[in-house]
Amino acid sequence: MIIRDARAADLPEVAELRVTAYVTGGHMSPDSGYAPRLRTLGSEGGGSVLVAVAEDDDVYAGREASRAPGAPAGRIIGTIMLQPAEEAGGAVQIPDEVEIRALAVSPEAQRRGVGRALLEAALARAAQQGVTHLVLATQQDMHTAHRMYEKAGFQRMPERDWAPVPGGAKLIVYGMRLT
Repeated sequence: MIIRDARAADLPEVAELRVTAYVTGGHMSPDSGYAPRLRTLGSEGGGSVLVAVAEDDDVYAGREASRAPGAPAGRIIGTIMLQPAEEAGGAVQIPDEVEIRALAVSPEAQRRGVGRALLEAALARAAQQGVTHLVLATQQDMHTAHRMYEKAGFQRMPERDWAPVPGGAKLIVYGMRLT
């Protein structure tokens, strides 16, 4: 697996991967009002969109499983985004914060370390950019993601939990200081 910056030509595939991952995971309905926003995140040029690309049959080197069926070499199998404060969502409250957004892994590549690798790449990118504080908002039912964030060193920030739509589902917030 290779993790790299998304290219403009990748963004339609990234958009569909995000929606497919959220819908398949039961975290969003296909007709959700959030789907159009999820598709366009990063297409405006703000922030950094990273992608995980299946390189070859050894994409999951060190694991018993080879590349998942249906995940051909060169195909984008995951994505994550770093979004600066001025374009971020409600989890960001301080101008120097950066938000991690739209972590998504294709259903056939889930549970194979792709999400963890993307998160590590985003942390490394943030550190390279001199970011001192990262935040992210996640749905309450994304328990696998919560465990991954906690293992990476993120801590809950319940005082920042928020609902993007008044009266809608509340997102829970995690944060991490980078040194």
